[in-house]
Amino acid sequence: MTDQTQHLSATPAYHGGDPTETRRDFLLLVAGAVGAVSVAATAYVLIDSMNPAADVLAAGGPVDVDLTKVAPGQQIIVQWRGKPIFVTDRTPVLLKMLQNPKLVGRLSDPDSDAEQQPPYAKNWHRSIEPKYAVLVGICTHLGCIPNFFPKPDPSNPVPDWLGGYFCPCHGSKYDLAGRVYAGVPAPYNLPVPPYHFTDKTTVRVGQNPPGETWDFGSILQI
Repeated sequence: MTDQTQHLSATPAYHGGDPTETRRDFLLLVAGAVGAVSVAATAYVLIDSMNPAADVLAAGGPVDVDLTKVAPGQQIIVQWRGKPIFVTDRTPVLLKMLQNPKLVGRLSDPDSDAEQQPPYAKNWHRSIEPKYAVLVGICTHLGCIPNFFPKPDPSNPVPDWLGGYFCPCHGSKYDLAGRVYAGVPAPYNLPVPPYHFTDKTTVRVGQNPPGETWDFGSILQI
């Protein structure tokens, strides 16, 4: 599987809990990105093939993701409530990078003090299990969809960068936990949706773990 996230035009940033978007709206957003990114057609196939039925999306119900489809060091994109959800398999090397003082010192909110995640994801890896990241893939600046650059590489768009997510609209950067860098337009970390593991290879996006009642509408911004 090749690295893939795309810059898609998305709805403007808003303060938590907007009405559920329709499947048709999401497909229109994807279609609008074809001229901006050469891999958009391939990305659409990936996203669409992993989406549930339209009636499930319309109801805003949870979405099950098969983690066997996520290669180590890579991510897949699924749709929940009309939003792209990044599900990433972070290798031990990538997890070690998230704790690198060189990286942490550049972050705006390294300890996730801003409420952009449920309490059970308020940790250095911003997830239930360190290996898997589950993030809402919408930049908290103006609602674009950041590109995925999982590791340092000469082809990365920003010099001296340790990898993560880069929003080509206005240059906002995030690490692979969705933590935003300081000095960029985006004010907050990428949101973490409610989710939990139903078994060792399945994550259910849109539903808290048993016993948790966190409301996604309480996030500061998406």
